[in-house]
Amino acid sequence: MAQPEAKRQKTDTVYELLYWPGIPGRGEFVRLAFEVTGTPYKDVGNEEKDGASQVIKAVTEEVKDGNPPGYAPPALRVSGAGRDGKNLLIHQTPNILMYLGPKLGLVPDDEPGKLWVNELTLTALDLNNEAHDTHHPIGVTDYYEDQKDEALKKAKDFRETRIPKYFGYFEKVLKNNGEGKGQHLVDSSLTFADLAVFHVVDGLTFAFPKEIKARKKDYPLLFTKLYDGVNELESIKDYMNSDRRKPYSSGIFRQYPELDRQ
Repeated sequence: MAQPEAKRQKTDTVYELLYWPGIPGRGEFVRLAFEVTGTPYKDVGNEEKDGASQVIKAVTEEVKDGNPPGYAPPALRVSGAGRDGKNLLIHQTPNILMYLGPKLGLVPDDEPGKLWVNELTLTALDLNNEAHDTHHPIGVTDYYEDQKDEALKKAKDFRETRIPKYFGYFEKVLKNNGEGKGQHLVDSSLTFADLAVFHVVDGLTFAFPKEIKARKKDYPLLFTKLYDGVNELESIKDYMNSDRRKPYSSGIFRQYPELDRQ
C-alpha cells in the first residue's frame, strides 16, 4: 500500500467536494483523505462565494451527465470519470471513501483488506451518527432547546454505554492487528478507517471533554497510538492549523456542558 505522507499526490483529476460551508460535518471524512495525501481538491462550499447554493443545486436539484438524483451532501464531483467521459457525482460518505481509497493509497491492495477498512469506517460512522443524536434525539429539524430533557437522557446512555462499547471495539481491533503495532486498524499503513476513527474521537473530545478525559486511560492504543499518531502527521498538523479546517460549531459535534459528565 502507498504511504500517504511520502509525496504530494500528482493527479490531473479534478476533485470537487460538495458539502455545507463552515462546519467539519460528514464532509470532514473526505477532506482528511485529501489532506493527509496532499491531493488537490476544491471545497466548493467553503471556497466559492455562493458555495452553499452551489452545494444545494448540485446534490438535490441538478440532474446531469447521467448521474442519478442526489439526496443530501456530502457528494464528490470527479471530472471526466463518469459514463462516456462525463463528470461523475458520488454520494454517501463511505461510498466516496471507497472510491478514493485505492486512488489515494488509503486501502490495502487485496479485496479482504478493502472490505475490512470499509466495515471499520462504517462502524466509526455509526458512532458519528449516535453522537449527533445526543443533542437531537427526537427531531432533526427541531431546536435542541425543544428536546433538551430527552437529550439529557440520550446523552447519559451514550456516555455510559455507547462510547465504551465503540471505544472498546476499536481498542480490540488495534490490539488484534499485529502488523499495525497498535497504530493502524488494518495492516501496517494508514487507511481511511484510521482517519475516520481519528475524526470521531476528535469530535467526541470536543463535545464531551470531561467524559473523554475520564476514559482515555482505558483505551491506550486508541488514544496514544492511533489518535496521537494521526495528529502528529505533518500533513494533518498543517491542515489542523489552517483555515481549511473548520471549527466544531452547529454540526454533528456540539458542546453542551449539561450533556457531558457532571
